[in-house]
Amino acid sequence: MEPAGQDINLNSPNKGLLADTMTDVPVDVGGAVADPSRASLPEGMTEAEAEELRNELYKVEEEISTLRQVLSAKEKHAWDLKRQLGQTPLNQLKQNFTKGLQEVQMSNAYKKTQETLSQAGQKTTAALSTVGTAITRKLGDMRNSPTFKSFEDRVGSLKSKVVGSRENGADGLQSPTGEKSPQDNAPF
Repeated sequence: MEPAGQDINLNSPNKGLLADTMTDVPVDVGGAVADPSRASLPEGMTEAEAEELRNELYKVEEEISTLRQVLSAKEKHAWDLKRQLGQTPLNQLKQNFTKGLQEVQMSNAYKKTQETLSQAGQKTTAALSTVGTAITRKLGDMRNSPTFKSFEDRVGSLKSKVVGSRENGADGLQSPTGEKSPQDNAPF
């Protein structure tokens, strides 16, 4: 097994197991071999060929482990260089976001969508303006209608009766001091 400080081979059947819980030595159980890799060979394969493949597999796994260690060291070195240059992960994220946004804005789909939304906005503004004009015209027509004029005249005459009676003191609502309150002269 590998020392505890070294990377564990992720392709190993023994990954994640502690060194003191398992050994690579086959155990003889009643004359049978306990190593599953040696228990049964594929049809047509000799023990020598199987051993050669196991050795090659071991070498490839060792190379993979070495490459992982080298990659890890290179990544750490790159991180140190970026830190020295002031390139924090947040700055890199901002740069990536800005670059992505620029690429999106330069795309044909974005330009077409922007143009379509602009046209839709102009049409909506024109439609709302037309509706507003129509409502204003209808309210004006309604105000000039005989029904509204009749209603306006009745409210006006009622107002003059109420305000006129207060000015004459006919409502009998005076302040306790006998003086008229400033509200008495307030418009309707």
